[in-house]
Amino acid sequence: MKTTIREIADLVQGELIRGDESTAITGFSSLEDANSSQISFYASDKFQESLQKTKAAVVLISSSGEPLAPGSTALISVADPAVAFDAIVARYGDKPPEFVPGIATGSHVDSTVQLDVSKVSILPGATVLKNAVIGNGTLIQPGAVIGERVVIGNDCEIGPNVSIREGCVLGDRVIIHGGTVIGGDGFGYEFDNGKHRKVDQLGIVKIEDDVEIGSSTTIDRARFGETLIGEGTKIDNQVQIGHNAVIGKHCIIVAQCGISGSAKLGNYVTLAARVGIAGHIEIADRVTVGGKSGVISSITEPGGTYFGYPAKPMKETLRTEMRIKKLGGLLNRVKDLEKRLEELDGKQ
Repeated sequence: MKTTIREIADLVQGELIRGDESTAITGFSSLEDANSSQISFYASDKFQESLQKTKAAVVLISSSGEPLAPGSTALISVADPAVAFDAIVARYGDKPPEFVPGIATGSHVDSTVQLDVSKVSILPGATVLKNAVIGNGTLIQPGAVIGERVVIGNDCEIGPNVSIREGCVLGDRVIIHGGTVIGGDGFGYEFDNGKHRKVDQLGIVKIEDDVEIGSSTTIDRARFGETLIGEGTKIDNQVQIGHNAVIGKHCIIVAQCGISGSAKLGNYVTLAARVGIAGHIEIADRVTVGGKSGVISSITEPGGTYFGYPAKPMKETLRTEMRIKKLGGLLNRVKDLEKRLEELDGKQ
């Protein structure tokens, strides 16, 4: 990255309200980490202390006011600092591989695969097996394995070393980051004659349009029917979703969550990091579950925030925790009363 404050201001359609427009800018970073040749942004009052200490050459600020910043830091006023900063990152950041149509040498695409060679990009080391269907504009990166009869829609991005097992279906504009496995066997066993007998998992995973799935996530195929990921849902890294689970539309599932088989999440559900969801339960639309919580029974009331183990409405959980904190003092009071009673008994 090599530009100037003036070029940055023009890019984000901002107003330079302080600083030298010819100052060279070579990178972008957070307020805390930026140096004297980098740009950062200030989008919330909670970062006021970081702004006051920043060494950034220039900071994007809101047009609604001029916050306190070091005198050496230039300021550019914009309507939305976060959005403007994203535009800078998009212009100057490290970009993913360019989409180059064609099937690269070193990849393997079976002769039965349905695709338009002039409209897909399959990179070296990728494998596409029998009777798969690849939509136009889709990029398949090195090491990815697309199983037999998999259907991938238009404008998808399949990251390095992703595995999509046989029969699974992806909609349009689906992004799957490196190392993720879609359609591995569900975890199903029957205890039979003293042994754990494997139950066949012969369903699929269906992923609807505009879903994004992080790295090293695993979504198990259904025992029968579908494991479903709804339109617009965003799934973080290292999430486990069990067989026949149903995830609604536009959900947010943060890192290291575990969703057991046949659980059903409504639309716009948010699961913070490391939430566990028991099998065969339902969570209503627009529910938020706090980090490290365990949901072991259905949540049927739409909306609301739940927390703890077992997960309960946030206010109820906080009241319970406050009572627990008071138990130590209560125990001391009981011990003191017992001592006084003993002393009174001794005087009689």
